[in-house]
Amino acid sequence: MVELKWCKNQKKGIKLIQPNENLCKEYIQTAEETLDVLRIIKNKSNVWLATTKYYCEYFAIYALLMKIGVKSEIHECTIKLSELLEKERIIPEGYSSILLRDKQLRIDNQYYLKNKEVVINYSQIVQYVLKIKDIINKLSSDEINKMRRIIMRR
Repeated sequence: MVELKWCKNQKKGIKLIQPNENLCKEYIQTAEETLDVLRIIKNKSNVWLATTKYYCEYFAIYALLMKIGVKSEIHECTIKLSELLEKERIIPEGYSSILLRDKQLRIDNQYYLKNKEVVINYSQIVQYVLKIKDIINKLSSDEINKMRRIIMRR
């Protein structure tokens, strides 16, 4: 797994930007739309189930990053940021593990055509997105500034 320091030195890695409420809302909306797609394709294709499940979770986490004002175009770096958000008790413990596991499942099924079974617990995925949405709505400017300082120090 990559380190935050490495991510900050990459061209498309971690960069602080202005917190962006509009992009935050767009990413949450996209996560919610992806939930709908997930429901439609359930039991159809392990490639698309894995891809859709992962991106649903990824879009939710990325919405939170937009709220904080952090850009990351490298998925491993986004997951590393989610680990930091967990450590700082911004998101629940285990959310970064879910993201990492589902990223690997997506890679296995999408790129290596392993056709691994994709277990969909729709209510858990909905709760994942709703919990991130709730965190976004309750995140204070002090918490945002604290996280930005922590990210820059690491």
